[in-house]
Amino acid sequence: MSSILIRKAQAIVTVDTEDRVLEGADVWLKDGVIAGIGPELAPPEPVDRVIEAGNMFVYPGLVNVHHHLYQTFTRNLPQVQKLELFDWLRYLYDIWQGLTPDAVYHSSLTGIGDLMKNGCTTVFDHHYVFPRQNSAEFIDRQFEAAERLGIRFVASRGSMTLGVDEGGLPPMSVVQDIHTILADSERLIDRYHDARAGAMRQVVLAPCSPFSVSADILLESAKLARSRGVRLHTHLAETKNEEAYTLERFGMRPLAYMESLGWLGDDVWYAHGIHFNDAELRLLAQTGTGVAHCPISNMKLASGVARVPEMLEMGIPVGLAVDGSASNDGSNLLEELRVAYLLHRLHASAGAPTGYDLLKVATRGGAAILGRNDIGSLEVGKCADLFMIRVDQLDAVGTQADARSWLGTVGLKRPVDYTIVNGRVVVEDGRLTGADEERLAAECQAAYRRFVEA
Repeated sequence: MSSILIRKAQAIVTVDTEDRVLEGADVWLKDGVIAGIGPELAPPEPVDRVIEAGNMFVYPGLVNVHHHLYQTFTRNLPQVQKLELFDWLRYLYDIWQGLTPDAVYHSSLTGIGDLMKNGCTTVFDHHYVFPRQNSAEFIDRQFEAAERLGIRFVASRGSMTLGVDEGGLPPMSVVQDIHTILADSERLIDRYHDARAGAMRQVVLAPCSPFSVSADILLESAKLARSRGVRLHTHLAETKNEEAYTLERFGMRPLAYMESLGWLGDDVWYAHGIHFNDAELRLLAQTGTGVAHCPISNMKLASGVARVPEMLEMGIPVGLAVDGSASNDGSNLLEELRVAYLLHRLHASAGAPTGYDLLKVATRGGAAILGRNDIGSLEVGKCADLFMIRVDQLDAVGTQADARSWLGTVGLKRPVDYTIVNGRVVVEDGRLTGADEERLAAECQAAYRRFVEA
């Protein structure tokens, strides 16, 4: 692998345990890891490339802990602009049941490319829609897309087993039997899951939600995941409708229902977590169960505001996420970071997280959610994942008093200048290096048209 010396950065926001910001310092990347960080580095061997960074802020790569990349092909639909979650899902399931391997591959390329251009270096995707025909290799196509562009990718083998005929929300055309789901889960773990430090590919088991899966798949997924050392994920406490559903069907609130099935612990995280009460927050804190915070999606679907200030105060693991592109409608974690800052300032005033607090959520917090201590900060020995922003541009004039909080308080309205994943430059001057962007856009747009016409 190649080596890179980032020289004399205006500011390096390390997000380490000491919250250090280094000014005029260097970062040496070698063989996919950070080999040195500090002033006036002198690598003992020639480097392949030097990047002069005197006009740049340098940050750890962002970690996205909840997404639905396939939804990139159902963005900006006028029919769903005013719908809340359950009605929104019912409408879109009729479209998503037509997913194909081609659509999954190209929607993944579209969303991943957008994420990378905006500083994301690790993405977790929650794919759970498997039509009865032609869906056996959906996750394989996602890994193929991730490898093509060079992102660090964590895929989930999601599932839905409880269709509308059985009291669930999804149509019967996209539910699967438990044996098919578990067999494919084992296949994907065997083929793709890498538990080593620096892994570029990992697998999570992720039944969709309490209103789309049966208790048996939740139980069996937990058993399989823990026997194979992989993590667990699902949607929870996103809406009041979900709460009413579990109370009526199971006689329990959503978290109590999941607790009854063994879904608590530091190997579990939930998407959204908006409607937890005080006792439930304490339970999450006691068990180390995490939450993926998705502020833009929660705002668009009028789901509510997660109690993130309290979660952080209580030590609940929290990561940041864009959620599905059809409820966002984009794949930009930097935008999510600034919206989160503003949303909680509005709701919590002085009790809200700072811009830097939310940068930590989007980096170290996301790494912890995924159970990884090799990403999320800029420290010697950690993965060479970072992004860099030129701050000698007009939009940065007068903004540079606090590099740590800059991304929350000021925000970035353009692509980053560099994204580096595993020591490899994957975005340079705001453009992907692993693909001709115009050709890639045309390729993905053609795939979108094929999907829509079908």
